[in-house]
This record gives sequence, structure tokens and C-alpha cells, in this order.
Amino acid sequence: MKLVLNILGILLILGGGIWFLQGINLLPGSFMTGQIEWAIYGLLLAALGLGLIARARR
Repeated sequence: MKLVLNILGILLILGGGIWFLQGINLLPGSFMTGQIEWAIYGLLLAALGLGLIARARR
């Protein structure tokens, strides 16, 4: 179960990072580019990923 939570956490962090970068207009090429709400969603998703990794390590 730890392995699954770690992998899922890493994927959420990567996905959240992409959404954040698109939201703040550093990664162009999507409908999310320049939309601040996607930056917020990205931060929330990355925080969820960090939480899963922290839980897996307990």
C-alpha cells in the first residue's frame, strides 16, 4: 500500500505542477494557460499529493 500511495502522490504532484505552471502562464499551449484558477487547482492537487506521500511514510 505504501508503494501505491507514493506513486499516486508523485503523480498528483507532477500533475499539480503542470496545472500551476499553465495557470501562471509559464507553460503555454492549453486552455488553462493564463487562468489563475488552474494555478490554484494545481497547488491544491500538489498539496494532496504531498499529503499522500506523508501518510505513506507514517
